[in-house]
Amino acid sequence: MSRPREPYAFLKSLIAIALIVLCLIAAHWQYNRGVNRHARNAMIEKHIALPVMPLTTVSNDPSSFEWQSVTTSGSFNSEKQILLRNRYSEGVYGFEVLTLFTSDNSGQFWVDRGWVKAGASATTAPQISPVPAGTVRILGRLRLDSSLPRGSFFALPAHGAGLIAKLNAQSQLHTENFYIDLLSGSEKNLTPVVSAQLPELSDGPHMAYALQWLFFAGLIIYGRVLIRRTR
Repeated sequence: MSRPREPYAFLKSLIAIALIVLCLIAAHWQYNRGVNRHARNAMIEKHIALPVMPLTTVSNDPSSFEWQSVTTSGSFNSEKQILLRNRYSEGVYGFEVLTLFTSDNSGQFWVDRGWVKAGASATTAPQISPVPAGTVRILGRLRLDSSLPRGSFFALPAHGAGLIAKLNAQSQLHTENFYIDLLSGSEKNLTPVVSAQLPELSDGPHMAYALQWLFFAGLIIYGRVLIRRTR
């Protein structure tokens, strides 16, 4: 006596195959994310450990020297200041302060002067230490302009009187395609109380997620075979 055919067997097998393919795609995506994150972390650790260099020696190819410590001299423009919102320090809400800097020989770029606590209300500007007038020398980490958050910040003038519309730090003011996380300077008040933080240098759970998706694919195969045998 022949075995009864499983209803919609082809359709069920097709759905199972589709789910397996999706699991394999997700596993491959997580694997690539893990590889890329590991490579970026290795690059950051390597560049942080490199000796300090003059900005002029790396500014022509900043992507090859991101995170390296550099020095340059020039002057700040206190009237051109950006507050990056949604920044936290030890669980406290605040802003990153970016101030326009004109280097003696490397053009204009933004300098991240660190984190400041938000004002008492949404309409109260935070207390920001003034930048020194005249020429100063600064030490900081070179960063790419593409690292700046997009579409999530507002600009406040130095006196804090009202919000300005969204400001694109590079295109509207024609700055360089990099910026600097300030670490210290020739003036004492240039050293940030809370400097820009390094990213978390861990590889994250991506490899574990990749294995998890492979496990899900195996479960689908096992389940489909088990259903066929049961019937």
